[in-house]
Amino acid sequence: MSSDPQRAAGSVEAPSGAAGPASAESTDALAAAGGVATRAPEGANEPFPEPPACGTGAPSPALDRSRIIRHSGAGWDGVRVLPYKADDGSFAGITRRILAAPADAGFEVRYFEIDPDGHSSFERHAHVHVVVCHRGRGRVRLGDEVHEVGYGDVVYVGPNEPHEFLNPYSEPFGFLCIVDRDRDRGVPTGG
Repeated sequence: MSSDPQRAAGSVEAPSGAAGPASAESTDALAAAGGVATRAPEGANEPFPEPPACGTGAPSPALDRSRIIRHSGAGWDGVRVLPYKADDGSFAGITRRILAAPADAGFEVRYFEIDPDGHSSFERHAHVHVVVCHRGRGRVRLGDEVHEVGYGDVVYVGPNEPHEFLNPYSEPFGFLCIVDRDRDRGVPTGG
């Protein structure tokens, strides 16, 4: 068994709308401009830009073959912490990671973590998604109802269901989110 810390390919956070493999030159330029950039291990495909928060894009980390992406307790090897989405004032204290977005699959597996007193946007969209609580506890608002959730709980968010994830507790609340790769953007919901 390998103990190589670079056993999973890295990723490049690219400007919105970017697509395709990143060159070493564009990776360096992105890092110099304040982006996050890493190189794939020798022999692996070059990294790809991150897909937008609710758009389509290439996988991160690169999944061109079967592999294990190790969790170290502080995160997953080769997986960058990204902003939840562009800051529009509708959320607070939340980050995302794209754990798997295989090119040959129609889905993405993402991880979101909400800081104490943080929350996601209260929004709706046509696509469905499934959330599996992974760390701590929190609350989910589905329409007009608020539910307590914790480790191992599964939340199904149906099409056009207004929803929001909240963390009123003193420890981080983290969850896996399985969603279609091709999906519509969330629409803010009042209230």
